[in-house]
Amino acid sequence: QVQLVESGGGLVQAGGSLRLSCAASERTFSSYNMGWFRQAPGKEREFVAALSWSGSTTSYLGDVKGRFAISRDIDKNMVYLQMNRLNPEDTAVYYCAADRPPYGSKLTEIAGYDYWGQGTQVTVSS
Repeated sequence: QVQLVESGGGLVQAGGSLRLSCAASERTFSSYNMGWFRQAPGKEREFVAALSWSGSTTSYLGDVKGRFAISRDIDKNMVYLQMNRLNPEDTAVYYCAADRPPYGSKLTEIAGYDYWGQGTQVTVSS
């Protein structure tokens, strides 16, 4: 079972940047699709970004496209979410998730992910 631990959240002013990190406990995570999701107070958890296991496909929520970037370092068992030009609407708890084979039908679907981290809070002040 893969353990996922997020870090890098915090308080930032609008227009600023943060990089979230997700540490995976197993080297086999290189065969997993990886995703970032977020949940704001009073709202449902939503998809933010995902990277296919091969590294060939990325997917982003429309609101973050061009501002956020997902990447991974297989040698370090790490997945990252670089977040630029943050705005208060990006405030949420951000979760890292892993989708093991057999894979879910879509990178964007919450139900397709098998393992979740505990989340890291991102707060953007105006």
